[in-house]
Amino acid sequence: MRRVHIKGDLALSINGGYSSGGFLGDSVVDGQIRTGTQQQWLSRNDEWGSWSGGSWNMVFVGDPDYPGGNFPAFTNVDQTPVVREKPFLQVDGSGNYSVFVPSLRTNASGTTWSGGTEAGTSIPISSFYIARSSVDNATTINAALSQGKNILLTPGVYALGGTINVNNANTVILSIGLATLQTTTNQDAMHVADVDGVTVAGILFETGSTVSTLLQVGPSGSSASHSSNPTLLSDVFFRVGGSVQGTANVSLQINSNDVIGDDFWVWRADHDNGTGTVGWTVNKAANGVVVSGQRVTIYGLAVEHYQQYQTLWNGNGGRTYFYQSECPYDVPNESSWMAGSEQGWSSYKVSNSVTSHHAWGVGVYAFFNTNSSVNLQNAIECPNAANVQFTDMVTISLTGTISHIIDNTGDSVSSSNFEASLQSYP
Repeated sequence: MRRVHIKGDLALSINGGYSSGGFLGDSVVDGQIRTGTQQQWLSRNDEWGSWSGGSWNMVFVGDPDYPGGNFPAFTNVDQTPVVREKPFLQVDGSGNYSVFVPSLRTNASGTTWSGGTEAGTSIPISSFYIARSSVDNATTINAALSQGKNILLTPGVYALGGTINVNNANTVILSIGLATLQTTTNQDAMHVADVDGVTVAGILFETGSTVSTLLQVGPSGSSASHSSNPTLLSDVFFRVGGSVQGTANVSLQINSNDVIGDDFWVWRADHDNGTGTVGWTVNKAANGVVVSGQRVTIYGLAVEHYQQYQTLWNGNGGRTYFYQSECPYDVPNESSWMAGSEQGWSSYKVSNSVTSHHAWGVGVYAFFNTNSSVNLQNAIECPNAANVQFTDMVTISLTGTISHIIDNTGDSVSSSNFEASLQSYP
């Protein structure tokens, strides 16, 4: 949920029912937030009356009403270092529609709007091409982009037939109703050029074919600085398998510098709709997220079930606030999942060339339900560098074993030890 004002209490689960994570941003709850059975949660730049509950990995960033709990269940960062809120559709008293694009904030606490007028820019709806899944594809959307239009995707599943190319700075690609962009050829879903201030928001990227990358932000080797006007990826989700047959080597590739990510779910599907679209050799996908840009900041990164490094970070100056990851369920045996001589591929890998990186609130979970004898040697791997740091890490075993939390450090989890935690590394 984003930008809501709840004039009462907020229950994040119902009557003890199963609940497994979520995101609350730029919102006010006058009463109490009750987490109930939520296993993990990210709250960013929110305000509330009181907070009750907590479980495996609850992360708070820029929340002035931080509930004061302790690690391992709670992680607190006082301020959001750099963020731009998701644009939204609005209508005035005369019935005129526009899209409001909030301004960039730094070192922020609390919401953008509860203290008065929000900073930002309104873009008239006439500047948008309003896309419909019944008539639009990559060709028609690219034609609108080439004319300098922004794109408003109405709800539906868009069979792309090619790659959407976003080449102009400050372009807004905004979906309402979580539109799906589905590949139907062996071409990537979307490429964003190495330009300032692009927004991609509220979209599910899905492969219905065999592709290299679903969303690429900046070509390989991008080097421009965008610190004063960064690209924003907000409520951006990815699916490989589960609905339609498809494979993708990488779901999200970030090559541009200074990109802000805000609420990702990057998913190699573990179940389908009865159409046989999942399996170790069926919906193949090596990496969920690969970051090669410098100074990339992500709030709320969930990456699940990929077959090699689920998150691979190659760029310097990266920051992650909240990470949730399940190992792939369907590893058939240990020999099928070896990273060289090491058992299993770590979920969060910071490359050996990186000299600066920091991640807060990192949770990695094992559920090897195809073969419970499978072992992951390390949930996290990073170089031994003074400015590479991890704060508040937790591993959980639902089925199978994780030997160590990070770089052969930290306790193991297995059927006899459900949870392990480590407050800082190194």
